[in-house]
Amino acid sequence: MLPRAARLKRNRDFKAVYAQRRSYSIGPLVLYVRLRRDRPVDVDVAKVSVEGVRPACRIGFVISKKVAKRSHDRNRLKRRLREICRHQVLPRLRKNVVVDMMIVSRPGATELEFARLAADVETLGRQAGLFAQ
Repeated sequence: MLPRAARLKRNRDFKAVYAQRRSYSIGPLVLYVRLRRDRPVDVDVAKVSVEGVRPACRIGFVISKKVAKRSHDRNRLKRRLREICRHQVLPRLRKNVVVDMMIVSRPGATELEFARLAADVETLGRQAGLFAQ
């Protein structure tokens, strides 16, 4: 599970990412990135428990009914994407990156194997320039 402070939760946050986005796509996934004007926080995002501390990166997921009709398929895909982001995206982010990200799935994403899904998310992160070299 992603740390609470590293999640996009409010509708207005999702709308802000969508309105001020830069998009990157590969296969059945699209990554929208919105640069925030906040200053970077020198706090480990995985250990944030204090309210009011804004993390350097927040991630949200959008899986519509067009992608998967059954709710358990949509939820399974979200769980898989959260784990990929927790293990592969958050630890590798550059220190000076302050962004909100939204991963949107397209039809066919539910059929992908976990390894392929992880590779696609990593490729999207590299395209967006989020990872340290």
